[in-house]
Amino acid sequence: MGIVYAIANQKGGVGKTTTAVNVAACIAEAGYPTLLVDVDPQGNATVGIGADRHEGLGLYDVLTGDHDARDAIRATDIAGLSLLASTPDLAGATMELPRVAGSERRLREILAPVRDDYAYVLLDCPPSLGPLTVNALVAADRVIVPVQTEYFALEGLAGLLDTLSLIQRELNPRLTVAGMLLTMHDARTKLAQDVEAEVRRHFPSLVFDTVIPRNVRLGEAPSFGRPVIHHDPHCAGADAYFELAKEVAARG
Repeated sequence: MGIVYAIANQKGGVGKTTTAVNVAACIAEAGYPTLLVDVDPQGNATVGIGADRHEGLGLYDVLTGDHDARDAIRATDIAGLSLLASTPDLAGATMELPRVAGSERRLREILAPVRDDYAYVLLDCPPSLGPLTVNALVAADRVIVPVQTEYFALEGLAGLLDTLSLIQRELNPRLTVAGMLLTMHDARTKLAQDVEAEVRRHFPSLVFDTVIPRNVRLGEAPSFGRPVIHHDPHCAGADAYFELAKEVAARG
């Protein structure tokens, strides 16, 4: 059975989608069948992998029960990487899900029949702790928390960890934190060094060794509809995500 990872942080702009797309691509590149699920109504992971979010079935069609997951899963241009896309309709799920009893388990239920098809399933969460993120955390085995190495990075981490504890206690006892990932790191600045030291001091066993640097190629890649390892496989960002993928696999 495939391992399901949620990439989650209620703070926006911390590198969740960049991490989901690039880790999924790196794992697929290593030969493991991988499914990327775009749980964010903004659909950035869908676009960042080169798919059209305005055509074909997506996650919303599966959440509503109109289609099975296999009907909506698409192949991508990357060998071994499949996509369950975010379409514009997914924004409606934020309003509709809370009206349905037991809706927080809906994503877990729809992924159950396809989990055995993949070694890894990665869920790109929206920047909130709303119904879609809760669904992703209930469906996941592990969660990766991207943390930007800037002043406000630590703000909200306590709230996220409280939410994770609540979901572990009430809905998904198997959920564990795979690790916290330091992103957009500029090692030249004292601030970034201080934030990294602070996060590692507070969560010594949870922070990944790999740090994702600020990198122009990482920012460019989504506009070309491909992960950075295909946009510029020799840049610092690509190297970092390859190392992270190895670390994720090593942690299990």
